Amino acid sequence: MSVLTNLIDGFATAMTVTNLAWMIGGAILGTLIGILPGLGNPAATLAILLPLTLRLPPTTGLIMMAGIYHGAKFAGATTAILLNIPTETSSVVLCYDGHELAKQGRAGPAMGMSAISGFIASTVGIIALTFAAPLAARLAVNFGPPEFAVLMFFGLLLVVTLAGKSPVKGLISMFLGLLVSTVGVDIFTGTERFTFGSVNLYDGIEFLIVTLGLFAVGEVLVNLEKVRGKVEKLDAPKRLRDYLPNMADFKQSRLAIAIGSVVGFFIGALPGGGSTMASFVSYALVKNTSKHPERFGTGLIEGVAGPEAANNSEAGGAMIPLLSLGLPGSASTSVMLAALLLYGVQPGPLLFTNHPEIAWPVIASLYLGTIALLVLNLPLIPLWVQILRIPYWLLYPIILVLAVVGAYSVRGSIFDVCLLMVFSITGYLLRKLEVPATPMLMAFVLGPEAELTVRQSLMLSNNNPMIFLERPISASILITTVIVVVLSIWGRRRQRQRAAASVINVNFVADTVK
Repeated sequence: MSVLTNLIDGFATAMTVTNLAWMIGGAILGTLIGILPGLGNPAATLAILLPLTLRLPPTTGLIMMAGIYHGAKFAGATTAILLNIPTETSSVVLCYDGHELAKQGRAGPAMGMSAISGFIASTVGIIALTFAAPLAARLAVNFGPPEFAVLMFFGLLLVVTLAGKSPVKGLISMFLGLLVSTVGVDIFTGTERFTFGSVNLYDGIEFLIVTLGLFAVGEVLVNLEKVRGKVEKLDAPKRLRDYLPNMADFKQSRLAIAIGSVVGFFIGALPGGGSTMASFVSYALVKNTSKHPERFGTGLIEGVAGPEAANNSEAGGAMIPLLSLGLPGSASTSVMLAALLLYGVQPGPLLFTNHPEIAWPVIASLYLGTIALLVLNLPLIPLWVQILRIPYWLLYPIILVLAVVGAYSVRGSIFDVCLLMVFSITGYLLRKLEVPATPMLMAFVLGPEAELTVRQSLMLSNNNPMIFLERPISASILITTVIVVVLSIWGRRRQRQRAAASVINVNFVADTVK
């Protein structure tokens, strides 16, 4: 009962007029800044607005940060769905089905499902955080380099399941991403890798440059060919009720939201898990458990609901290692850890005992931030969707200018703008060759962490690879990986058999008619 009492007290503190006002203000600022390339990921948005929050009392400042965090997340979903531009890594998966829905004139339902599934998942996350925090914290402590290495391997294999009809093309795209992720200086040996003598590549290639090139500018280049053929611009709904998901959408998304909520929370509870892995694993599991996996990537509403549910429930899970152990699980929670330390609050096992007046209102604000986002943004969805009505001759130059400014803003370097051109051409060629770009981008994101944890594990075991099988958690993840891969192969084989059977039936009917 003490836990419930503390949570109720936390809600009472967070729901004062002052705290609610700052939280709503944070959600609005997070959304406005989050749609800008170069600033769109929640960590960058939090970092930009951190000086403002530090001028407030600790509880109020952290509650405002929760609003900023949720606002930036919604903004990432907005740009991914409407413009096929993921401003943060966890929104990459939304480009698959979210943008396809926008092309079909269903951008409103996609954005509405994004907000509503996030609200439901946040509810699950706050309940799980309240009651499962001690168990999840103990599990998180047992995660070392071998467990994370196997988890990254699991994620990389799931990349291939997103490859659509051709796993071979998915593998090619994934290996391209892994290759690009190795550019820079080896942190273990100091050896230069694929830098070609350029000091601009010593620190590697920034995520924003790759994603803007592959998705934003690459999409513009491909569509310019279609515009010359006088293709119609993206449709926007004409009736108000068409801007929100209908009952059929909710029925189709029930399982996806459930999977995303559970997966997101547990991955978020792992130090280093992060919303990228959560949304990605959720999408793969939703697709592999679906009765029609072949339709994913063509505009399914559950392809939006699952990842967004994971993306939001991850926030609740990420609070476990941050508040209980003082371990940030992502860049966003790293900024929040910095804020706690600057306020003079030391996260750890004694936080809930020594500073309950801070810990519980912060937990409550994560839930209230989602409600605020829902109330603020659902009525504004018709306004956001009007972006689709902007003529091509105006929209595409705006996207190109934002892409160039975003690439330059990362390090203030013209070299990064040149890299943007390289990846834009790469994205264009991938589309022309029908090679999916998402596996390349996800491998680029997961590659460095996978390499780091594998090499750390081998150092711990004196180069003995059996360390991955000797530890119970890593062995369990490996077994799960094998099961998922086998199910994926079996599902593809079943699809081919159904397709062959339907062709035979059609031919039989045609012969009978003759």
